[in-house]
Amino acid sequence: MRRTLLRPIRYNAHRLHGASRELGTRGTRLDLTNQIILVGGLLFVASILASVISSRIGAPLLLVFLVIGMLVGEEGPGGVPFDDYQAAHIIGSLALAVILFDGGLRTRVASFRVGLRPALVLATLGVILTVTITGLLTAWIFDLPPMVGLLIGAIVGSTDAAAVFYLLHAHGLELKERTGATLEIESGSNDPMAIFLTIAFIEIILSEHGSLGGGLVIEFAQQMGIGGVAGVLGGLALGATINRVPLTPGLYPLLAISGALLIFGLAAVIGGSGFLAVYLAGIILGNRRLQSAQNIRRFHDGMAWLAQIVMFLMLGLLILPSDLVEVAPQALVVAGVLLFIARPLAVFISLLPFSFPLKEQAFIGWVGLRGAVPILLGLFPLLAGVDDADTYFNIAFFVVLLSLVLQGWTVAPVARWLELDVPPRSRVVHRLELDLPGQVEYEMVGYHLASDSPALYKLIGRLRLPRGSQVVALIRDGKLIREFQDEILRAEDYLYILTRPQSLPDLDRIFVTAHGPARLEEHAFFGEFVLNGDTPLSALASAYGVTIPDQAHSRETLGEYLLRLFKQQAVVGDRVQLNNMEFVVRAMEGGRITQVGLKIGRSTGGRTGR
Repeated sequence: MRRTLLRPIRYNAHRLHGASRELGTRGTRLDLTNQIILVGGLLFVASILASVISSRIGAPLLLVFLVIGMLVGEEGPGGVPFDDYQAAHIIGSLALAVILFDGGLRTRVASFRVGLRPALVLATLGVILTVTITGLLTAWIFDLPPMVGLLIGAIVGSTDAAAVFYLLHAHGLELKERTGATLEIESGSNDPMAIFLTIAFIEIILSEHGSLGGGLVIEFAQQMGIGGVAGVLGGLALGATINRVPLTPGLYPLLAISGALLIFGLAAVIGGSGFLAVYLAGIILGNRRLQSAQNIRRFHDGMAWLAQIVMFLMLGLLILPSDLVEVAPQALVVAGVLLFIARPLAVFISLLPFSFPLKEQAFIGWVGLRGAVPILLGLFPLLAGVDDADTYFNIAFFVVLLSLVLQGWTVAPVARWLELDVPPRSRVVHRLELDLPGQVEYEMVGYHLASDSPALYKLIGRLRLPRGSQVVALIRDGKLIREFQDEILRAEDYLYILTRPQSLPDLDRIFVTAHGPARLEEHAFFGEFVLNGDTPLSALASAYGVTIPDQAHSRETLGEYLLRLFKQQAVVGDRVQLNNMEFVVRAMEGGRITQVGLKIGRSTGGRTGR
């Protein structure tokens, strides 16, 4: 009886011991999982809060993300080792796809009038020139094989969409449309060329191709052609799906981003450029009426920030500061050649057919920011097994750091120094599109009246609002005022107005006092008087005594004359001087000049300026 009882006890004790060991192992894994979640949460919170410090000291936020990643990395205080290049490539590609899609959603087709052609030339010929000049000079300086130099040039040769999109919007700058549109479209569309050149040079170095022959040209045409078609068709199909499928409002943003990743993956699998496809799909969606459009844009704005944080933190983890120190001499030379010789020269040559003003050429040449793309391209040689690939990766990382420090820190000062900023079109803070059938043209906008608002102490019922605008609500001291037409506006009031998007600048002039450089104030920038673009030149001559230039047509309007003078590429802020008057393009609509500012007593003679 005793033996019979002992056997089950021993057997159960053995099983209990095994179970406890298994539970201990699982507990260790659970602890590790919890620790990873904790560290990840801390990193994200620190990165987001770092934006406050970044804005105060003027540091590019993307640089802050990289530095945080390096501090957490193997040689930093965090001591977290990370060297999985394949995972880094996958995560980086997905993050870049999200960023490009969001950039496409923000790009207005109207800006194509002045930005598309120069941007496409910069995205193709400009990248080739940048890569060639950088690569050959690097090979000559360091006595490298030409293909190795060209590979380094290809890795660092493209501007980065994430860096450009962020920095152009983060400083509160309103650039001239021609300059801003060219930079944004270029940065969103030049990745395919850089990726193609990087892969081509790797294949040549590994002797898979003998030279840059017809096969590579066909491959490039395939990448661009398939990527372009997939992006356009995919964007149209995704837009139609969003508008036709009834879903819970919260699912539309998820459908949009899922569709974007599907378009990216499909284009890449069938041999096209996924990056070009997802950017074009974003442009198509961003320029058509969509269900829950405001939710989609807000969601993707947050997703783009999340993608940037993840990508730059991960890339920061991937690098070792000691490796950067080792390649610093070579990387400084590459960066110097790229930033001060190759990029400016490529921009100058690429923009020759478009008569860009020298100031705008200089700015575009300087704001060729490098970001995550060169670092991701630096992974390609590592994954392909190219000799000394780790050196190329470290050089690319160093160049990105230097670009973010030098160029990222000086975007706003250089733009203001070159006087390429214009008064902001709208300073409205609260803006809500009406996502209702038949309400395509209207939005709800809200103003929180400051103590210096021009509308203070005015009767609401007597406000001279733009046509098609109407006050719909007044909130004072946290209470909704039902009968507000006879109320006098006070500081801290919240006023909500139903209006059309094109009326926002006029509403701003009524409710918001401009704060910024004195030269950007309305009267200082555009002049004391406002003329209609359809004013005949003959009427202008008789009213103001302006001598009409010989090349002007007798029945031409002021807007038509200015458009012809600027070769149909005029933008807000362009100006021309006639006699002692200066005419400044003040407003445009559908490619037409609708308003022109007039400054009197500026100079003599006739001169055109941009």
